[in-house]
Amino acid sequence: MLDVKGVNSDEFLEYKGRPLVRQGDDIYYGDLSDKYHVYMMIMTEKNSSKSTETVPGTIMVQLINGATKAPEKQQITNGLAEAFEFAEAWLVRYNK
Repeated sequence: MLDVKGVNSDEFLEYKGRPLVRQGDDIYYGDLSDKYHVYMMIMTEKNSSKSTETVPGTIMVQLINGATKAPEKQQITNGLAEAFEFAEAWLVRYNK
């Protein structure tokens, strides 16, 4: 369950005009009231080459049907950039 206590709806992060919420290794992308939204789970992390921090490595990306709450598509990606490419393409295509 997402803990958004104290966060107003206009304070959510957005990517390409869609809401983006992260808690731990879980990322939800898209409006949950739309026909479809995307769930991402960070499965591995790797060391950043430019700092001592870690960055997401392998990410599972799922297209979730808002009516059934069941995943309809799934992809495993290497990094957030690739994960968001899949997520954005799916949301544009399936939320028409």
